[in-house]
Amino acid sequence: MALQVTTNDAATLTDADLDEMASIEGAFDIGTLSKAKEDWVLITTARSGDRLHGFTFSTLERIGGTPCVLLGLMSVRRTSKRDTVLRGLMSEAYHRALMAFPDEDVVVGARFASADGVEAFKGLSDVTPSPDVRAVGEERAWGRRLAKRFNVDRTYEASTFVVASGSQDGYIDYESLKPEKVAADVLAMFRDVNPADGGAMITYGWVMAEQLVKLGSRS
Repeated sequence: MALQVTTNDAATLTDADLDEMASIEGAFDIGTLSKAKEDWVLITTARSGDRLHGFTFSTLERIGGTPCVLLGLMSVRRTSKRDTVLRGLMSEAYHRALMAFPDEDVVVGARFASADGVEAFKGLSDVTPSPDVRAVGEERAWGRRLAKRFNVDRTYEASTFVVASGSQDGYIDYESLKPEKVAADVLAMFRDVNPADGGAMITYGWVMAEQLVKLGSRS
């Protein structure tokens, strides 16, 4: 059965909707999801038939004039369809960005608790941080901006992009279908990230205007 991905205002979510999201046995409980409903503007869901396979809380906004897609919280059910679900959720995010920011380059930012989740940013340009690439200047400035926007700047280390604590309220909750294929250098980047303490890595990438037309098209 084909995957159906839709986006609505997060404020329209009911208690039953939140219960369903909590039931996919991801990283987030009902309390965290209720907070996400208040903190983020959009909710995107991915369904196959009547079954929920994943969801994303997000916001489209400008930071310092630059258009941004902020992924506040994402969770994907641990099934054999998880790769397809992840692609579907990201394609919908790009489509929304294309509708909101046509003809502009867009920053996509999120928090990651493990190396598996970085797969979500496959296809973006200048993903930061990246293995063996030393971020300086404006690259670090974007990390600080996103840390402030995610309200974790008090425990954020600009040189590593790592948040020591405070990210229990949202990150990309995704376990790779083939964890053995996650690159060793990407795994090494996350050695100082401790999700149990609310640790995460702030990561962002760019989607250029011409690329956004392709990624965000529904044709």
